[in-house]
Amino acid sequence: MKNMIEIDNLTHRFADGFIGIDRVSLSIKEGEFVVIAGPNGSGKTTLFHHLNGLLTPNSGTVTVNGVSVKKNPRLAKQLVGMVFQDADSQIVGETVYEDVAFGPENLCLQKAEVKKRVMEALSTVGLKGFEEKRPHLLSQGEKRRLAIAGTLSMKPKVLVMDEPFSNLDYFGVKQVLSKILELHRSGHTILVSTHDMEKVAAYADRLIIMNGGKKVKDAPLVALLDNLEKFGIRQPCALRLGKDVEPWLA
Repeated sequence: MKNMIEIDNLTHRFADGFIGIDRVSLSIKEGEFVVIAGPNGSGKTTLFHHLNGLLTPNSGTVTVNGVSVKKNPRLAKQLVGMVFQDADSQIVGETVYEDVAFGPENLCLQKAEVKKRVMEALSTVGLKGFEEKRPHLLSQGEKRRLAIAGTLSMKPKVLVMDEPFSNLDYFGVKQVLSKILELHRSGHTILVSTHDMEKVAAYADRLIIMNGGKKVKDAPLVALLDNLEKFGIRQPCALRLGKDVEPWLA
């Protein structure tokens, strides 16, 4: 299986001198489901923003599906779909349809192709029939799924989600998690950052732990579950009770 993402000696220093990413190297295979965890300020979001050119590194390289993000940020933005923690920040359309159509329209696609992509994406996330609804009136779970639809309409190879379960109620978490798992089964490479390992522990292939802008652990998720708390990550409740971690969705 080929590497979908390759990061080599990546460093990012912000204007105030703060080092957000410090010489990080890693690769992620096509179709992997990878969780990136760590305390606030550890560099997770900064790392994500380099995957589709939202940030430019001071040194090092990032390639996605063989494409240099620095040399071709436009293509990188198509290859890597980003779902931010604040779904409202991604809403740009007056209606659900317009919101999902925004990306394909900016690719200058034919109207029929835009409509096809929009309807396919809405169907995938369970929002078919919501086309004329106002995005800001949706529930938080529906807004998160709308953000996912917007990224899917660009036909990405990789789906990146930054704290996808934050501010969601139980039903909203179930909606979003089920869609993540469906997309993984369909062949997408999935990267998720989360403080809530409870939701993903039974599903993800691999866990990368970051701290201080550095990659401090990288292993199969199950191999790291017993040592999470020494890295400032809360263990799943089942482990605290001496039980096995069960799939969160029944």
